[in-house]
Amino acid sequence: MTMRTRTQVGIIGAGPAGLLLQHLLARAGVDSVLVENRSREYCEKRQRAGVLEHGTVELLKEIGLGARMEREGLLHSGIYLQFAGERHHIDFPSLTGGRTLTVYAQTEVVKDAIAVGHPIHFEVSDTAVRDIDTDRPILSFTDRDGVAHEIECDVIAGCDGFHGVSRPAMSGLRVSERTYPFAWLGILASVPPSTDELIYAHSPQGFAMHSMRSPEVSRLYIQVDPDEKIENWSDDRIWEQLQVRLGHPGWTLTEGPITEKGITPMRSFVAEPMRQGRLFLAGDAAHIVPPTGAKGLNLAVADVKVLADALVRLLVEGKSDLADAYSDTCLTRVWRSTWFSWFMTSMLHTFPVSTFGSPAEAEFQERLQIAQLRQVTSSTAAATNLAENYAGWPLP
Repeated sequence: MTMRTRTQVGIIGAGPAGLLLQHLLARAGVDSVLVENRSREYCEKRQRAGVLEHGTVELLKEIGLGARMEREGLLHSGIYLQFAGERHHIDFPSLTGGRTLTVYAQTEVVKDAIAVGHPIHFEVSDTAVRDIDTDRPILSFTDRDGVAHEIECDVIAGCDGFHGVSRPAMSGLRVSERTYPFAWLGILASVPPSTDELIYAHSPQGFAMHSMRSPEVSRLYIQVDPDEKIENWSDDRIWEQLQVRLGHPGWTLTEGPITEKGITPMRSFVAEPMRQGRLFLAGDAAHIVPPTGAKGLNLAVADVKVLADALVRLLVEGKSDLADAYSDTCLTRVWRSTWFSWFMTSMLHTFPVSTFGSPAEAEFQERLQIAQLRQVTSSTAAATNLAENYAGWPLP
């Protein structure tokens, strides 16, 4: 037997995009049903991004999801760029009119949103969408008790990530993508950060980054081959490479127990348009960027801010102008973020010789990278460009 019900907005995915959209809609009096194929515990422990743009922070505070973030988040005023034995600080507030960053893990944003108590169906299966080109699309799923559901919606929001069911339900998508010839090996370590701001390091041995999650937990990354296996990387080997790549005179990288490690491929992916009929995509369902520019979570937040405004306008006011403009509005920001993520990635990583065809061409690329890093760290105009893009642009 199938249970048939109705709501205004069906939301697929309990990541930051889906949870934030549900919260924004509820504040405007719009009903929604949110479904997620993972467990609540999985969603609250899934390690992802950790750097929040100025606009993301302000939005979370404005809508009542920022109290714990304000208490526990780490306020940052910029980043360090390290190369050729030099380390330079890029001061964001002085270059952007006061914009800052906050280090607050995506897992914590998810916990805060779930704790509000909006109804969520966790551990569903057989999720599907149909009739998206009508004004009554259907969201179907089987709940964790084995009961089948069909929900008639006014709109469905696909916030279910790159591997979700939403994007494959659309036809005629234009897909643009790039796969980079390296990956990131990331670790969480139970050791206080050795730096007050994030360090991005270019080195002959490959890129490295020192980030953090709290005053007690460090988050660090090293560049590895895209087909590298995590079992080839002992804790000692990881720390050895971090010491080499992040090493700087007069500075010490403190080591500690590694509690988690994994390898993340580096790619860019954009599917457009982000809407077909009454199905709207948001976040990783529509686009992926390399983590170098800290844009993934922040792009998802921007998407759902635009989408929430559009859906309130459509479902409460009966006007479709913002919904009709949704894809174009979001894609302007998506492509700008894709460019910035490419800019940071191509400036900081060591490319394999095979990318260029000869050692001489690979050396030429490295010399260009050093020249670009010197430009960014010596020119106010170049530093401002980086700071404005990294700290983020005002939300629509």
